Amino acid sequence: MKKLLLLSVLVAMAMAGCAGADVRPIVDMKGVNEAAYENDLKECQAYAQQQSGMGSTAAKGAGAGAVVGGLLGLVTGGNGSGIAQAAGAGAVIGGAGGAFSGNQAQEAVVKKCLSGRGYKVLS
Repeated sequence: MKKLLLLSVLVAMAMAGCAGADVRPIVDMKGVNEAAYENDLKECQAYAQQQSGMGSTAAKGAGAGAVVGGLLGLVTGGNGSGIAQAAGAGAVIGGAGGAFSGNQAQEAVVKKCLSGRGYKVLS
C-alpha cells in the first residue's frame, strides 16, 4: 500500500506541474508595453514556482484520501485486497485534490504579483 500511496503522490505532483505557476491570466492590455508585461509575467511566474507546499499539499491529500478510502473499504466489508484498492483510489483522488489546491495557490501568486505591478488582471 505504501508503494501505491507513493505512486499516487507522484502522479498528483506531475499533474500539478501542468498549470499553476505557468498561468497566463487575462490582463487588460490597453496602454501596456507588451515586452515589459512579458518580463513582469515571467518574474511573477518565477515567484509562484517558489510557492512552498505544492508537494506537501498533494502528499497530505493523498494520505488523507488513503485513510478515508481504506476506512470505506473496511466498513463495506472488503477483504484485504479490496481495502487496499479502496485506499489506493482514495489516495489518487486525495492527491489530485491536493495538487489542484497547490495550483490555485500558485495562480493566485501570479495574479497578485501582476496586480501589484499595476496591471488590470481580469481573470
